[in-house]
Amino acid sequence: EVQLVESGGGSVQAGGSLRLSCAASGFTFVDYAIAWFRQRPGKDREGVACISPKDGWTDISSPVKGRFSISSDSAKNTVYLDMHNLRPDDTATYYCAAERPAICKVVLIHDGGVNYWGQGTQVTVSS
Repeated sequence: EVQLVESGGGSVQAGGSLRLSCAASGFTFVDYAIAWFRQRPGKDREGVACISPKDGWTDISSPVKGRFSISSDSAKNTVYLDMHNLRPDDTATYYCAAERPAICKVVLIHDGGVNYWGQGTQVTVSS
């Protein structure tokens, strides 16, 4: 059974940090691009960050560049999203997704090809 399980969400004050984790199982992790998306209240889902675990290539969307980073641990089949200097407008449900074949830059702007989605984890940033 394919699973993407997100964890690490929660409530934090503006300027704080959180680390989200996405634990993957049931598919060959390194053959996929693994991405984080978010859906803010009243807005469309948007790509946030993406990584290719096989070669380490990453892509970060402009709204979070310089504040968020993505990494992976292939031994644990886990991808991490480190979020720093959080702002109230980062409040969203964050989803992990896997796609193959994929180029991260494309995945972040067009999620129609995503093969698997996680259930999401809520991040709330208060001012």
